[in-house]
Amino acid sequence: MKIKFLSFIALSAGLVLLPGCIGTQDGHTVAGVPFTKDRIVSRYARPVPELAAATRTVLNRNGKILVDNSVNNSFEAKVNQHTVWVKVTDIDGRITEVTVQARGKMAGDVDTAAEISKQIGMMLVAGSGRN
Repeated sequence: MKIKFLSFIALSAGLVLLPGCIGTQDGHTVAGVPFTKDRIVSRYARPVPELAAATRTVLNRNGKILVDNSVNNSFEAKVNQHTVWVKVTDIDGRITEVTVQARGKMAGDVDTAAEISKQIGMMLVAGSGRN
């Protein structure tokens, strides 16, 4: 009886601790712990090309861009040994949504995602002051 109970506990713990698959902003999946917060969503009243340019600048300043997909406006970059995905989406012609997702080796890193998202927003403000 004790052996069955202990094997049940060990199996349950193993299933909880094993990583799963995480969907990324570019449509792919990666291994990782699925129950950690890893993304920040922001909306701006700016056109998609302006947000894509701001995203490129911020990702280049903070790390290295690995993938720059201009067809669906998604980006993948390495920032401080974290993988960061950014997707820029047109909502209704006036509003553009920017989703920033950041993950460490296995778990999500919402702090890095928030920092990148904040810098993209600040880049838009700094860019509008020059016009």
